Amino acid sequence: MYAYNADDLARRAAEAPKGAQLAPDSRGDFSRDRARVLHSAALRRLADKTQVVGPRDGDTPRTRLTHSLEVAQISRGIGEGLGLNPDLCEMAGLTHDIGHPPYGHNGEVALNEVAPAGFEGNAQTLRILARLEPKVLVGGTSFGLNLTRASLDAAVKYPRTRTNADGSLNRKYSAYDEDAAILAWAREGHADALPPLEAQVMDFSDDIAYSVHDVEDGIVSDRVSLSVLWDLVELAALAEKGAAAFGGDADSLVDAADRLRALPAIAAATEFDYTLSAWAGLKALTSQLVGRYVGAVTKATREDERNRALAEPAAAGPGLGRQHGRLVVPPDVEAEVRLLKTVAVIYVMDQPAHQARQDRQRDRIYRVHEYLRAGAPGTLDTMFQGWFAAAETDAERERVIVDQIASMTESRLERTAKKAAAFEGFI
Repeated sequence: MYAYNADDLARRAAEAPKGAQLAPDSRGDFSRDRARVLHSAALRRLADKTQVVGPRDGDTPRTRLTHSLEVAQISRGIGEGLGLNPDLCEMAGLTHDIGHPPYGHNGEVALNEVAPAGFEGNAQTLRILARLEPKVLVGGTSFGLNLTRASLDAAVKYPRTRTNADGSLNRKYSAYDEDAAILAWAREGHADALPPLEAQVMDFSDDIAYSVHDVEDGIVSDRVSLSVLWDLVELAALAEKGAAAFGGDADSLVDAADRLRALPAIAAATEFDYTLSAWAGLKALTSQLVGRYVGAVTKATREDERNRALAEPAAAGPGLGRQHGRLVVPPDVEAEVRLLKTVAVIYVMDQPAHQARQDRQRDRIYRVHEYLRAGAPGTLDTMFQGWFAAAETDAERERVIVDQIASMTESRLERTAKKAAAFEGFI
């Protein structure tokens, strides 16, 4: 087990002991952090936020919340295999999408268009954990959940701000420019630009869950058929789209299809007919694929660490953990995951009806943004009204409005959009 030190366990604000305790709290710091995230309103709101299909599409759709629970479980499994703190890895999985606005990535696109200083779900995650989710206040200043340094660091997938020193902008980042000091605090102790190993684990766990579970949902909803793996013409076109969307090259995705076709559970899933045996077979497929990828990544990372220690004994670190190590994803595994992600996304996202729905979703966000801005602070929730009143610049006030929209569930956003439409009709 990696030896997390006092700096890893530090919190931005000092906390007094709980006043209502009947017995000492025997939990570790990371267990407490995991509980803080699990009990947060921001995590609960993910139940009404889109994963690939909407949270009201079908009887058992995967929402951002159920997806996050699955990512957390996979992260915990990989973390345990690597000797990381399992609570810390699970917590990172729980937080990985907590900054997503209504309508997931489509909502991100819309908010990024209306926010002068940009919007990024990963940066919103840091903002929620360190500012917006009210648990610890000091002198009226919110420290959010006041997580330990290692926990806040583990939630940072892209350890950089939006703007670089030379003025160029990053497409992916985990901190808005105004939150640079929080990011710097979380990153203390790092000697390189890599995210901590726990965040690397969380990131690939997200890919595993996305690729495997969303394919399962696609099969159940009859949007996806794995028979494409046997249709070499359609497979070639799919591989080209996957390489363009997710990186890599098309040939590696075609090779990945060869390996997947050899798995009996894949072949069985192509004949999914909603019978009891078909449901059991589909569940077996998801279990086998998750185990396949978790085991491969854990083994490859441990072997890489041993080889590095043998090659450079003097440079050997303290073991795999926050400030040392890199997650090794074998190329074959990466290609298989990328192909499954392509299958999950392309056959849903490319449908004209889905694209039309996304257009309507963005329009709602634009309408709600204009409504809140026109009536602020009165149109904002009480908590956000306080931040709006304390803002000193137009940019800060605009950020509060965007924070408010990003915090909404999809049901609430739609109710607010109707209210905005009625207001527009009135004036």
